Order: sequence, then structure tokens, then C-alpha cells
Amino acid sequence: MKKKNLVFIVTYKSSEKVHNIMNKIRKVKQFKNYDIFISDDNSPDNTIDYLKRIKNKKVKISYNKKNLGYGGNIKKCMKYAFKNNYDNAVMIHGDDQYHVKYVPKLFKKLENKNIAAVTGSRMKVKKAALKGKMPLYKFLGNLVLTNFFNLVFKSKFTDCHTGLWSYNIKKLKKINLNKIDNGYNFDSQLRIKLVINKLKIDEIPIDTYYRDEHSSYHFQYSFNFIKELLFYR
Repeated sequence: MKKKNLVFIVTYKSSEKVHNIMNKIRKVKQFKNYDIFISDDNSPDNTIDYLKRIKNKKVKISYNKKNLGYGGNIKKCMKYAFKNNYDNAVMIHGDDQYHVKYVPKLFKKLENKNIAAVTGSRMKVKKAALKGKMPLYKFLGNLVLTNFFNLVFKSKFTDCHTGLWSYNIKKLKKINLNKIDNGYNFDSQLRIKLVINKLKIDEIPIDTYYRDEHSSYHFQYSFNFIKELLFYR
């Protein structure tokens, strides 16, 4: 029986990057088999202007009346997937950091019914991450924090800080999303929840791509990540 697959895109101050994502999607033929749901988290810039230019019957766009936060916006998209009985879903960030070409591979991996989620790992080939201009402090931070996670949970992940995720919706329903953070630590908390519930997470290698952009959240994210590991441990 053919699976019902959803690609959801979370946007916030994405602007023309949404246009770039849609152009890339048109070049991936498998996307004709996927529904697309875009949820904008009350962007204060011109992101909405770019979203209104999208003319595609397979794309549904939703605008949040107030900012839900990164995690809150993902929860909204997941609830949409639950309500509309999708089998699997892939999340794409509106900043265009993760290429849409990996979406078919993520869905393919989810054909294994034992897998609850699949993530894209930039660190499976560590030299490639540096060639992709991952800042050295992020590279080292990723190594340290991922190894710490593996030590605490006896796992073997190569990248615990990726934003490219796919989900088996049926298995995800076993997780209480309301008890997961609405902020930037949503992904790490979901990973912990899946692990402690013995739900399998697989990885695929992906290219690393960084623009000349800097995040002000990395210290707070790292602090919260360590705090969460110790709490759940």
C-alpha cells in the first residue's frame, strides 16, 4: 500500500530562501508524490510576501498569528500530520541549510518499520564537515556534545545536533510532544525521548553547508543540552 508522505517546512525570517527551496524542490522528481505544508512562525520580515508567490496545488501554507517558537512550530506541523493521517513526515528548515535532495532518502529509510526517525548527519565523514565550512568551534562542540550524549545513553550517533529529521508518524504518536520544549532544544529533547522509549533513530550522511551567518543561540543551546542529558540520566 502506498505511503502517505508529508514534507513540512518551518519558516521564520526565511525571506527569499523559501523561494530557493521551492526551486530546488521542482528539480527533485519524487516530490510529486509528497504533500507540502509550510508553517510560518509570524515572521516580521518579508517572508510572507515570498510565501504568497508560491502557486502549487500540493503546497498548503499556514501563518501563525503569534510566534510559537522553533519547537512550537514543529509541534504544530506534527499535529497537522497526525490529524491528516500521514504515514511519514520530513522536516525542512526555511533557512535552506539542509538540501531537499535528501528527502527521498529519508523517506526510503523509513520503509523499515523498526525505525522511528531518521536524521541527516554532517559528521559521518568529519573531514567533509570542515570542507563544508562548518566553523571549528561548532565542529568541536558537536564532537564533544555528541560523544557526551553517546556516553550517557550508550548510543552511537555521529551528529546529535542536526536539524534534518524524518519521522514515522505512528511511532511518534507514542511521544508526548506537549512535554517537549517549544524552543531551539526541541530536537535534542525529542531525541532523548525516542532513545529512552527504545525507539530507533537512524542516520544518513549529508553534505555540510554554512553561509557567513552567526547564531547567538549556540551557548544557551549547549548549556540546555548538557542540563537535559544530566536530568534524564
